[in-house]
Formats: sequence, structure tokens, C-alpha cells
Amino acid sequence: MDGWPIPLGQTLVTYLAFTAIIIARYFIIVGPIHWALWKRAPRKARRLSKRQPTRATIRNEIRLSTISAFIYALPAAIVLEMWKAGGTALYSAMPESVWGWSYLFLSAAIYLFAQDTWFYFTHRLMHHRKLFKYTHDGHHRSVQPTPWASFSFDPIEAISAAWLLPVMALFIPLHVGVAFALLMVMTINAVFNHAGWEVYPDKWVKGWWGRHIITASHHNLHHTKFKGNYGLYFRFWDKVCGTDKGLV
Repeated sequence: MDGWPIPLGQTLVTYLAFTAIIIARYFIIVGPIHWALWKRAPRKARRLSKRQPTRATIRNEIRLSTISAFIYALPAAIVLEMWKAGGTALYSAMPESVWGWSYLFLSAAIYLFAQDTWFYFTHRLMHHRKLFKYTHDGHHRSVQPTPWASFSFDPIEAISAAWLLPVMALFIPLHVGVAFALLMVMTINAVFNHAGWEVYPDKWVKGWWGRHIITASHHNLHHTKFKGNYGLYFRFWDKVCGTDKGLV
């Protein structure tokens, strides 16, 4: 198989670099958003809970997020080294046809829907009473989540999620530019959905956007009720499977 074996020394360097980048990105993005919402209380955002998050809650969110960074960095480092050796479906050449440009958007939709599907069913499974304590309890210590909770996964949950997109990149063509765009979408989506504030306008939340796309109003109910609203990006699977609990 092209791209394998990969140089272990270089992979270790890449892994440590990715870990540092993920942690730095987490603090650079989450810190200002948390300050803007919880310290400044913007008028155009709607607070979803009267409960003020405690320092213990935020410390737990940061601790789990840091652990998750080490977990997520490993498959990313391996796939990057495999890509450099020509062993993945990632590509960097600019499209030369209408189909090539169209595929950029199609591939993004495929990856987002696949991740949303995987997340919904594994997330719902982790809420089973026999698994919850070992797979998802740490994340739900944030009854009122803050932006710091956006990456605070229990280690088993992080492992289950970290490998999906890198493995897909071995077989389903994806432009590296689209890959970076997806990472940004995933990050911003996770931060805003755990913000504890609804940053989208009410007309969005109550309109088409809120009916189909998960917002903080939707996900906040998952943290306060502990059941239902299991999706990541879309309300599709929650509606199909009867677990959609509406909005705050």
C-alpha cells in the first residue's frame, strides 16, 4: 500500500506539532469567545441559562480538551505522513473542470453528513446507562456548558471520533483546502453550540436554520435534560429517530 510504512521519527515530530497546534487553536479561538459572551454579555446574544458556570466546570472542560488534543493529533499526523508518501485520497491540485469545482462542495457535504451520522449514533449509544460513566460522563459535568466545553470529550469518546475523518481521507477524495475549511467549520460549530448563549438571530433560530441546523438553543437542552438532541450539525437523525426535543 502506497504511503505505508511511514517514518516513525517524522511522524512523532508531526504528532507533537499537531498536538501543540490543536491546543493553541483551542485557546486562541475559545478564550476570546468565552470572554465576549460570559464577561461582556452582548446584547445581540441570548443567554440560555441563569446558572453561572463555575471555575471547577471550566477547569474540567479545559482538562478534557487538552487530553482530547493529544488523541486527535495522532490520526491526523499519521494521515498527513501517509499523504506526503502518496497513500491517501487527499489532493492539493486546483480543479480544472466544472465537475472538479462542484466536487469540492459535494465532498464537504459527504464528510459533514458522515461525521454527523457517526456522531449521532455513537453519542446516543454512549448515553446508555452501562456506558455513560466510562464514555461521556466527563463532558456532561458541564450541565451549563461554556465555549471551553466544545472539545471536552472523555478519552473513549475522543478516540471514537478522532479516527473517522482521517480514515475517510484514505478512500474518499478530499481537497486539502476543503479539509482545512471543514476543520474551521467543526471548531466554530462546536464552540457556538456549547457557548451557553444563542449567538444566532431569533429569526434564524425559529426559521429554516433552526429547524434543520443545530444551534446552542438545541444543544443546550441536551446538556440540561441529558436525553435527546444527540446530533452534531443537523437535526436530521434526531427527527428521523424521534429524539428531537426542540429548542430552548
